[in-house]
Amino acid sequence: MRRVPKRKVAIVGAFTTPCRGRWLSKTIWELAQWAVSGALQDAKLKMDRVEAGVIGLYNDIFARQAIPESSFQGHMGLAFKPLVRVTNGGATGIYSFGTAFDMVAGGRYDIVFCVGAEKATDCYDFMSETQTPEVVQTIAWSWDPLFERDQGATASDSYAEVILAYMDQYPNDLKMAIRGEILRIMCEQAKNNPNAQRRDEIVTPERVANSPWIIEPAFKKLETCVYTEGACCLIFAAEGVAEEICKDAGQPPIWIEGVGFANEPYWWGIKHPHKLPGRIESDHLAAKAAYEMAGVSPKDIKVVELHDAFLPQMEITMAEMGFVPMGHADDLIEKKIMAPHGKVLVNPSGGLIYGGHFVGGSNMFSAWSARRELIRRGLDYALIHGTGASSAQYGGAAVLKRGVI
Repeated sequence: MRRVPKRKVAIVGAFTTPCRGRWLSKTIWELAQWAVSGALQDAKLKMDRVEAGVIGLYNDIFARQAIPESSFQGHMGLAFKPLVRVTNGGATGIYSFGTAFDMVAGGRYDIVFCVGAEKATDCYDFMSETQTPEVVQTIAWSWDPLFERDQGATASDSYAEVILAYMDQYPNDLKMAIRGEILRIMCEQAKNNPNAQRRDEIVTPERVANSPWIIEPAFKKLETCVYTEGACCLIFAAEGVAEEICKDAGQPPIWIEGVGFANEPYWWGIKHPHKLPGRIESDHLAAKAAYEMAGVSPKDIKVVELHDAFLPQMEITMAEMGFVPMGHADDLIEKKIMAPHGKVLVNPSGGLIYGGHFVGGSNMFSAWSARRELIRRGLDYALIHGTGASSAQYGGAAVLKRGVI
């Protein structure tokens, strides 16, 4: 059944800070303020017109504060108005996006901002005198405390389980040469993103193949996303209000035509209701729901901003979302589907791997990039995606359409 919201919603303003491995000169509050201020300037709006907000904050331990959202309200100029905090693991950004969409589509508010921010490397391990062990340990608190966390579970292990199970089922897919070519393309695309964390790198398929394994044979060092600090803000407005704002700002509304979300069970098994090995069904179901709401299919989508925590997971997700058949993810290059070989622009921002991954707002960063490409290139439809939690349990997707002023 095609689900139609009570009223249409558009993105009318967007701004992202530069992505960095470490923002020594900015607190998390300053990053969020910067993103909100930039989005308001982009939309040529004053803060007093914003009626409510949503904030994506992935991890309280990163923030070093329980309920960290409480201290953001006044900092961002939203005093005495509602601010909702969302946390859904790596999918925090897309779930924040969906929450803000619902607040406007349901008729409660006409203008809502959605901001995501993260300062991951405020964590510090005094034994190694680096951030990494403490960041990894902080993420590990997401895992089951009885059977997984004390056994050393990490985010890399979690995604590797999915990738290795997929490789068992489809041993001729996810070839290293194809993975290297996809990474080369995304690295090149990141050079056109002024906010990309790794925009000056040069990556070749040979460099990828020669980089060390993180988990063999699931993925190598150059196939993984990076720790990022930054913030992104989107401003959503209801139909009627959106056109007026966009006319004043001189840029088209980007309509949110469809949204979809799905969560898989935590525990694995060989049949439902368990999570199936080698599948990311949450991505499949979320994309299917977004397509149905928007009345489109993968053939209509020209820009995809996809949550690529690890490169092989990105290929699997492209298959789950219908751009290539399951078991033939390498068709992205071999059948010339992914630009520049084909017509689908995948992760023009550089993705999470080369653009940056500030968890609370990464998928908003994806929306910022997709909006930018739709406007710059005059394209019609884009798809944004987020995933997160153990074994990519949480999936979210949204179909965006470029409107006219």
